[in-house]
Amino acid sequence: MREFIVEADGGSRGNPGPAGYGAVVSDAATGETLAEAAEYIGIATNNVAEYRGLLAGLRAAHALDATATVHVRMDSKLVIEQMSGRWKIKHPAMKPLATEARTIFPPDQVTYEWIPRDRNKHADRLANEAMDAGAKGEQWSPSTSRAALDTPPAVPEPSGPPGDAAAGAAKARAALAQGRAADPTAAAGDAAVAATDSRAAAGDAAVASEGSRVAAGDAAAAAGDRGTAAAADRHTAAGDAAAAAAGSRAAGAAPVPQKAAPSGAQRPTGGETAPTPSERRSSGAGGETAPAPGESRLSTPGWSAGPDLGAPATFVLLRHGETPLTPQKRFSGSGGTDPSLSDAGQEQAHRVAEALARRGTIQAVVASPLTRTRQTAGIVAARLGLEVAIEEGLRETDFGAWEGLTFGEVRERYPDDLNTWLADPEAHPTGGGESFAETATRIAATRDKLTAAYAGRTVLLVTHVTPIKTFVRLALGAPPESLFRMELSAASLSAVAYYADGNASVRLFNDTSHLRP
Repeated sequence: MREFIVEADGGSRGNPGPAGYGAVVSDAATGETLAEAAEYIGIATNNVAEYRGLLAGLRAAHALDATATVHVRMDSKLVIEQMSGRWKIKHPAMKPLATEARTIFPPDQVTYEWIPRDRNKHADRLANEAMDAGAKGEQWSPSTSRAALDTPPAVPEPSGPPGDAAAGAAKARAALAQGRAADPTAAAGDAAVAATDSRAAAGDAAVASEGSRVAAGDAAAAAGDRGTAAAADRHTAAGDAAAAAAGSRAAGAAPVPQKAAPSGAQRPTGGETAPTPSERRSSGAGGETAPAPGESRLSTPGWSAGPDLGAPATFVLLRHGETPLTPQKRFSGSGGTDPSLSDAGQEQAHRVAEALARRGTIQAVVASPLTRTRQTAGIVAARLGLEVAIEEGLRETDFGAWEGLTFGEVRERYPDDLNTWLADPEAHPTGGGESFAETATRIAATRDKLTAAYAGRTVLLVTHVTPIKTFVRLALGAPPESLFRMELSAASLSAVAYYADGNASVRLFNDTSHLRP
């Protein structure tokens, strides 16, 4: 199934006054602009012009592929909230426009996201071109438009202390954007090749285009004291949403006012953690550690003597690359939308692929069934010359009614449910979903299945925030609340080795060195 991004805008010089709209349709997998639309509509308000832009964008997307999924991005909070069903439509001029917009695609094929104005420049320029044409008594013409040429990619400035994972990801996005600005045709071609490679390696023609509406950062993000919490809101996906400790903030995230954290709570900095001596001896991320002369592999490595148990099953745990909304830190699990990788996420996947190819330790690739993980796995596997196996047990937690929301939005709408969820691993998100206890049971069963299947081998598991943290938590024998005290960045590497006697050794956690220039 194809996926389109529709960006739309409208404006009125006078409100009401001379008005126009602009809309652009792009391919979600490659970023390629597929269609543009703009029109001078005479005297109208800003909101009416914005709705007209939305209608034009949806119609253009429908003309390209009526079966596609569509993710609408606009800087009009009013339109996004009304079309998402969270705000009522009271203005008589907007009701019929909203009704018509809902008829173009089936409701389950369209999702909506608010974005800042500086991330909606292409549609904004089209709208202004239409209004400029109207001022001359003309209509906008695509042959004279410069909106695409005059609109550089919007990229957040890298921020954070040296070594900060969020800053590293921002730098990767900035480098990608600079390359696209210098040669947009080549950049789009590279993205298309990456998507094609992903499909071929995974053996699934839908890998690069399936799914995705909103996302972010795979969010097992949360913070946790009973009744009080500060969150990284990341995965996660990505949350993806990255988890933050109670009374702390994740790397690059603004601090949230809160009560004092409980005694003994850690304050993770979000920075990189220096490898231990045993990790520095490792042949690669998650690769087998070469024993020193005369040293045998021990059931509890490095401490007590014991029989040689042979090479462990080593899981190199890769969180997928960024999706379009990962930087907004929204809950994005397996129960809501199924986002694809953004351009930045594809770049991250290529970087990790190169890093793993240099290390040369990966012998097999296994991925979660969700689109973002299959795309990431496909890019890496293609570089390594391996096939991708799909494992249902590696999927992200189902976050129920919280899917697509930030931590702050969940706290506003479902405060009691959130507090219960933060305090009790058996608690479910609002509307059902999956508890962390249920996720842990699923991951433990998946771990046992995969360690038996890949005994003595080094396997790349491409998965999500909560599964990776759960693998690490179970390996350490840590309590469930430790999930809220781990920071896990997009496209980061972690590793756990499993020995024949059932013992585990955590080798690596949240390594993002391959993402830094």
